[in-house]
Amino acid sequence: MSTVQRNMSLTGEPPKTINTQQKLASAIGLIGLAVLFLALFNINFPNKTLWLTASLIAIGGGTVWFSIAAYRNKHEGIKNDGVYFKSLTSKGFWAWVLGITLTLFYVVLYWFPQYLGLVQDGDNKGLVALFDPLSQLLNGGPASQWFVYGTLYTLAILAFGIKFILKYRHNKYEKLRTYSVMFFQLGFAFLIPELMQRLNSESFSLPYYDLKNIWPLNYYNFEQYRVDQFISAGDIGLALLIFGILSIFIITPILTYKYGKRWYCSWVCGCGGLAETAGDPFRHLSDKRQIAWKVERWVIHSVLVFVVLMTTAVVHSYLDDDSSKYWLTKDVFLISVAVILTAVFAGTFIFKREELQKDARYGAIGYFVIIIWLIGFHYFSGKTLFLFEAETLRQSYGFLIGAVFSGVIGVGFYPIFGSRVWCRFGCPMAAILGFQQRLFSRFRITTNGGQCISCGNCSTYCEMGIDVRTYAQKGENIVRSSCVGCGICSAVCPRGVLKLENGPLEKRIDSNEILLGNDVDLMKYVNN
Repeated sequence: MSTVQRNMSLTGEPPKTINTQQKLASAIGLIGLAVLFLALFNINFPNKTLWLTASLIAIGGGTVWFSIAAYRNKHEGIKNDGVYFKSLTSKGFWAWVLGITLTLFYVVLYWFPQYLGLVQDGDNKGLVALFDPLSQLLNGGPASQWFVYGTLYTLAILAFGIKFILKYRHNKYEKLRTYSVMFFQLGFAFLIPELMQRLNSESFSLPYYDLKNIWPLNYYNFEQYRVDQFISAGDIGLALLIFGILSIFIITPILTYKYGKRWYCSWVCGCGGLAETAGDPFRHLSDKRQIAWKVERWVIHSVLVFVVLMTTAVVHSYLDDDSSKYWLTKDVFLISVAVILTAVFAGTFIFKREELQKDARYGAIGYFVIIIWLIGFHYFSGKTLFLFEAETLRQSYGFLIGAVFSGVIGVGFYPIFGSRVWCRFGCPMAAILGFQQRLFSRFRITTNGGQCISCGNCSTYCEMGIDVRTYAQKGENIVRSSCVGCGICSAVCPRGVLKLENGPLEKRIDSNEILLGNDVDLMKYVNN
């Protein structure tokens, strides 16, 4: 046997070249992208509506046709398809090309939109102008760089969502949650907010509101200009403002208790939706090392503390001190924040202390002491709350987290760090939901350790970097703050070892279901 044959016997066959239909589909999709690319250079398309429609249909249709050609003649079930052989999905040359291209796009989108053709006072040019007809149709105004981004973002989730459904068509759960994220992205994140803009007039103005975004993901929701717009818009605006508050303190905890953080991260969230659909080919690139897990916990909870401080400072900055005119004064607000944080901290340490890792306990104590000390220091010294002006904190958070982390790194680095790097390391919403999931949710992934063959598929394709196989081998329930409940570990398991369930809280964490002769009194176990 030759060296090549011996290597092939160990590693399997390399991926075959794409078929004729996939080549044609790729050509159609590239033609659609070429139209957008030419628009960047101010090519004047005589009929923008026709050219934009043709471009979007070519991109979306080419992607869907490619997917159908790829999976139509394959059996249902697990499809690894040689991802470690391909340059694009194994951090090769084309992965870096794609990563750099996406990163440059996000840099231009956030900070240099004029190069996309955005004109503040006048008619748009270039790529943004090409989207003007669609923007006029939906919201009645010219397009912005965010409208262009929202359109392409939604198209990506819809087109690659169909690809994802075809790939995992053997799993009802995967199909259902993909339909869900496609629905919420198209309706709640794109169409409804754009159509709501048509309600605005000189006497009535609603801020742009992605209805599925909840604080702290929409960290800007309680800035003064937005609150003023909500209040000035009458009952509709007030209802949206109240909905935003109820989502934080009532809706989110209830849904997380019943279903875990998957109800949002894998069923509703647009960031998660893009990661699951367009980012699916890169899910195996997530870092599984223990050091990555430790960094993840410290970074994501630091981001959460940052957004809490920033939001508190912003709201505090526009409140009044006169208690005879307003019930919600600066003092009442700060005391309320201190009380809520103290209640959460005390409740966790009284009832859930044993479920926290040692470094989590130290971290929680440290952050709690710092926040309470800063509030006290403000009262006794008269210094600026949290030592920095509210606007400085807001701008810093918006630049570092809202733009660089969530956009440039979070999406631009899909081909290098995996598809959930933002969800795993930076999303404050994921941090809050993960905290709730770990401590009081009914959700867990149960394992049947006796059936596990240690193939490692579950760990390999966990986009959150969880070593699922370790839990499966021991027959332990998987209850992790970072788990988004995507269910891919279960979908790629050849033995049906893993199952997503909601159940009682008793013995949810640190379970030991596997029968070991030196751990279990067999007769006592049978009698029970």
